[in-house]
Amino acid sequence: MQEEKTIKAKSDPDVNSVFGYGFADVIGQYDWDETLRLVAGATDDDVRRVLAVARRNTRRLTPEEFAVLISEAADPYLEEMAQLAHHFTQEKFGNTISMYIPMYVGNACTNKCVYCGFNHDNPFERTVLTPEQVEEECKAIRKLAPFENLLIVSGEYPSLCGVEYLEKVLRIARPYFHNLTIEVQPMRSSSYARLVKSGLDGVVCFQETYHKEAYKKYHPRGMKSHYDWRLNGFDRMGDARVHKIGMGVLLGLEDWRADIVMLARHLRYLQKKYWRSRFSVNFPRMRPSESGFQPVSIISDRQLARLTAAFRIFDHEADISFSTREAPEYRRHIMPLGVTSMSAGSRTEPGGYAVYRDKALEQFEVSDGREPADVARQIREAGFEPVWKDWDKIFD
Repeated sequence: MQEEKTIKAKSDPDVNSVFGYGFADVIGQYDWDETLRLVAGATDDDVRRVLAVARRNTRRLTPEEFAVLISEAADPYLEEMAQLAHHFTQEKFGNTISMYIPMYVGNACTNKCVYCGFNHDNPFERTVLTPEQVEEECKAIRKLAPFENLLIVSGEYPSLCGVEYLEKVLRIARPYFHNLTIEVQPMRSSSYARLVKSGLDGVVCFQETYHKEAYKKYHPRGMKSHYDWRLNGFDRMGDARVHKIGMGVLLGLEDWRADIVMLARHLRYLQKKYWRSRFSVNFPRMRPSESGFQPVSIISDRQLARLTAAFRIFDHEADISFSTREAPEYRRHIMPLGVTSMSAGSRTEPGGYAVYRDKALEQFEVSDGREPADVARQIREAGFEPVWKDWDKIFD
């Protein structure tokens, strides 16, 4: 009987997610401090060697080689890295920037993340949109610009914004948008598979930090406090054959260099195991929120530019996204370094486009508050083409 339970645990994706069969088992082989030393110890010769490998383009760089490119030793080579990143981006994506917009459907959350405006203990009114309000928001977004890529976001509150609720939201949104992605609480594989059948195209999830000990400090209560459950969520997405899996860390919690190298290792693991899925990465810097939390680790504009170019050199196929967390001028300058998607016109509060336009319910402060048409104009002026719709399932 015990043997039968063991076999089931290794074959059932939902059981696997609970018992830790996934990247949570793999990450233990990577030491955080050793990873930091790998970045800090990079030399000029190391940078030259890695760039020579990248230029030959006969194989993909390893995460350890990527670590060299985000080091301070690589800073004098930023212009060369920028040109190489631009070349690889054009080869795969052309001169296009895919446009998307988030739609927040709820800010109720059971988690107590110390840095988040949706923290369960923050004293403000909680909102979860009704189906009628969701449709009102969809109509308002369609009037803003011809968006076809919609990111549906909610706080992590499964009893209010669980599978059944998300199914309704997806079915309401489908007639208005061709590509639907969610950023909600991690789920079981069976739940992701169920949502895929209801029209889901992609899932975005931020691990926030890969530092396991520090993770608990930032996420003291709620389901999000379970590090392995969240980390293995990406395996569950892959098991459910989610078309596009979005990853990221929150730059400002722990040392960004180690977190980003861990992200690169995680991506390589997922690409090998779930090769049917596409992947995207996002590098959000911490912004002011209702929590009042101050970043522990600061990444400068130049360091973020080097990181973006380095990641494109590391991986030619991953979508690199920059949201309205960043200011307009910075988004203009970062575009040639490997960026392939951008948000515009974002409101980070539930009902922000039509239902509750004047309520202060936002998750974080937006830095680029321009209208979508103004963002698109800047993209064209920079020599790129804004694309509002970039794929259909029929062509997949």
